Amino acid sequence: MTTATTTPTLTPTASIDRAAFAREWEQWHTRHEDQRADAHGFLAVTGLHWLTETPQAVLDAPGTWSTGEDGPVVDLADGESLELDGTTITGRHAFGPIAERGGVTVRWGDIAIEVARRGGNDIVRPRNPTHPLRTDYTGTPTYLPNPRWLAHGRFVAYDEPRAVTVGAAVEGLQHVYEAPGEVEFELRGETFTLIAFNGHTPGSLFALFTDATSGITTYAANRSLSIDAPDADGHVVLDFNRATNLPCAYTDFATCPLPPAGNRLPVGIEAGEKTPLERG
Repeated sequence: MTTATTTPTLTPTASIDRAAFAREWEQWHTRHEDQRADAHGFLAVTGLHWLTETPQAVLDAPGTWSTGEDGPVVDLADGESLELDGTTITGRHAFGPIAERGGVTVRWGDIAIEVARRGGNDIVRPRNPTHPLRTDYTGTPTYLPNPRWLAHGRFVAYDEPRAVTVGAAVEGLQHVYEAPGEVEFELRGETFTLIAFNGHTPGSLFALFTDATSGITTYAANRSLSIDAPDADGHVVLDFNRATNLPCAYTDFATCPLPPAGNRLPVGIEAGEKTPLERG
């Protein structure tokens, strides 16, 4: 989006207890890292398999896998089985049509197998806890938390939510997200705008963005920022200290969305997670 110089509105960082701020950030970051390194998190993904009508074998999964108008299907050989919601699957199993960005997970021993739909394509992604990217993971470098990267702004809702098409980390793939509006905010004396998408909890938002650090100290393709639900007056706080990498920063087996064209900030956001040290 466009930027414009404006009279600075200073965030009252002087009144913030910096020690408490750093402790809260550290607790948040520890939880986030624990989720990333979960036994069946994205660091455990060993392959991204695009299903077609032709049955194919999949590494770290039994049987052969295919898809068609009725959704993904697995054909298991004699003696092979999977677990789905506590039920044992044998022989041929049809998962049925899967919604975009939806999916189910089946288990094969310690391996979790994600059956999902991304960009109009059905996929299979096994997640093996013994994958070296996960077992050798030592953590993601970050900028030091600093209250200067707290930005106050307001949510401006569209008259009607808009379908926004964005690219993906996988060449040729596109994602469509519903954008309820935009977030206008002030940072270091300038005003910026980010297109916002619906977050994971009711009313919350998230924004995908790049900035002047992208490809230098932070991951080139994208970063993500979660934003709490606006208050009754539309006020929001953007804490760029909590800007995070998406899975595509760590593995080629992710189909992460890229930011909308307008979400490329011309300033350097020297906050949040940096480029990972490890990549699978």
